[in-house]
Amino acid sequence: MSHDNPYEALGGDGDARWAFGTGFTDPLAGVDTTAPAGVDGGDLAAYCLMLGDDALVMSHRLQEWCTRAPELEEEVALANIALDLLGQARLLLARAGQADGGGRSEDDLAFLRDAPDFRNVRLVEAANGDFARSMARLLVFAVWRLALLDRLAGSRDPVLAAVAAKGVKEVAYHRDYAAGWVVRLGDGTAYSRERMKEGLAAVWPLVAELFVPHEVELRLARAGVAVDPSQLRAEFDAVLDQVLDAARLTRPDAARPGEADAAQEGPADAAPAGAGGRDGRHGTELDEVLSVMQGVARALPGATW
Repeated sequence: MSHDNPYEALGGDGDARWAFGTGFTDPLAGVDTTAPAGVDGGDLAAYCLMLGDDALVMSHRLQEWCTRAPELEEEVALANIALDLLGQARLLLARAGQADGGGRSEDDLAFLRDAPDFRNVRLVEAANGDFARSMARLLVFAVWRLALLDRLAGSRDPVLAAVAAKGVKEVAYHRDYAAGWVVRLGDGTAYSRERMKEGLAAVWPLVAELFVPHEVELRLARAGVAVDPSQLRAEFDAVLDQVLDAARLTRPDAARPGEADAAQEGPADAAPAGAGGRDGRHGTELDEVLSVMQGVARALPGATW
């Protein structure tokens, strides 16, 4: 297998398991990591952190369903979705550490940063709630991320393009899985319908932030490297409306698309209004995630297993 093509290195035949396995020191081994001409390495690293942190924190939240999901089959499905996202996070964090010249590893970035250094959207750090709420959140996240990755597959950055091309196939399944549960619960019993409505209402205040572009995203989008998230809203709304129609549900009344102040809404312990998760402004729930996710690495610095 030739490693000249990064997508081939990620998804071709041969030992590509490093994208999802453990015990590998460099998840970008064999992939051309040269930054596109004219692209600032700091911006590229910041963007990879954004997308990598989204995947990493969402993966952790999904992992919390292990031993807690309604059925064993759903535990396996959610664990596999979490592993897909963890694989994406590894590649993106490794790219971030390489792009800015700082030499930080994926483990450094995952385990040795504090909450203000994380750049994930606040949607992914919110507590799981019940199963209906988690399915509402997964649907929103997957519909948004699939639209993003589909466009990012055309990035001028070879690593981002390869990660996106592979991620599209994974996140398409994540979206369909969540959509199936939203329809099943929304169009099910009176009780399941009520739980699904409450789940959507809990998640919806965090939706608008997904489409607010950060200055780094805009600079890189103009350079043909990143995606302007504001361009994703129309597709997101169309897909979500299709799922909600099938579930006989409607958008929560409190937050319709286009509301000027919707991006500042959130749970009671969400970050202060103003800058969002892309700027390191998070609620206390991310601290709780990191205390669990980073506990072993911080207690045993430098340990390997």
